[in-house]
Amino acid sequence: MNKKALVAYFSCTGTTKSVAEILADVAGADLYEIKPEVPYTAADLNWMDKKSRSTMEMKDPSSRPAISGKVSNMGEYDIVFLGFPIWWYVAPTIINTFLESYDFSGKTIILFATSGGSGFGKTVEKLKGSVSPDTKIKEGRILNGKPSRVELASWIKDLGL
Repeated sequence: MNKKALVAYFSCTGTTKSVAEILADVAGADLYEIKPEVPYTAADLNWMDKKSRSTMEMKDPSSRPAISGKVSNMGEYDIVFLGFPIWWYVAPTIINTFLESYDFSGKTIILFATSGGSGFGKTVEKLKGSVSPDTKIKEGRILNGKPSRVELASWIKDLGL
């Protein structure tokens, strides 16, 4: 890949993290973990509890959970692979926080996600408002389980990178 790439990911349980680590290695990309300022507990992630933290955040489209830390050199990247678990058929609102924290003008963001059963739904549509109009957001792939290096290399090649 000729362009400088970053794999940024949000993972509460480690599922998305393991995919992101393999992807970064295969793509020759830098790796950055999007860490919430207040870590999520198992109770926070209980989607069956209507008052759990994750449920409350996802019910409020303006919710922007704070992130701990920053990518110091975001301007150097042309491509950002952005990974997260699917929550309620879209990206968790902390992904909007991440996108709104940087200038992605002229960059390409390629989404990847892990999911218990749903696809991307309206994820791209819901994230477009968090970046400048000249940022390309591409729906990538749902990468459940532990994708092979060969599968990820093939995907990167299919993207033309």
